[in-house]
Amino acid sequence: MLPNSPDSPNSADTPASPLHATSESATAAADYRMPVRRPSAAFMLSHPVHWASLGFGSGLSPIMPGTMGTLFGWLSFYVLTMRWPEIFTAAVWGAIIVIGFVVGIWLCDKTGQALGVPDHGAIVWDEIIAIWLVMVFVMPASFGAQLVAFLIFRAFDMIKPPPIRQFERRFKNGFGVMGDDLIAAFFTLLVLALWRVV
Repeated sequence: MLPNSPDSPNSADTPASPLHATSESATAAADYRMPVRRPSAAFMLSHPVHWASLGFGSGLSPIMPGTMGTLFGWLSFYVLTMRWPEIFTAAVWGAIIVIGFVVGIWLCDKTGQALGVPDHGAIVWDEIIAIWLVMVFVMPASFGAQLVAFLIFRAFDMIKPPPIRQFERRFKNGFGVMGDDLIAAFFTLLVLALWRVV
């Protein structure tokens, strides 16, 4: 499947003809491998790296995989923290998030290369790490407060206001995949902090 085909995950962002390609789209096209692969359970299980990158299956959702990955991150944070609070402290979560971010650059880059798309929608490890960061600062909190944090993060991650979109365009592959969600997490925490002050 070619990157410009209707079934391509980013077909809306690619030019119809190379003759009309802008310098930006041409740069983005250079990051694509051919053909673009569709992720599946078999693909995910083919290598341990893909397990994490695809959110242990949550990224394979045919509907809003980014939201499903974020939901998986939220639920996993909640379950682990509630089940083993003496182990999963804020300090431990901080270490997990830092390591997860650094390793995630490599994980997402490797899976993106295998799929042929640097930031394939099925890659949700970035959403998982980012929502963990948000929850570290939000918890302990009511279900309603956690839900608000979840929704604000999803809004930033999907809309990508400046400078998130600019960062995503500037940095490609694993670092770009992980970095833009970290910025979305930062803005989420900023909004929540301002909300509490007001």
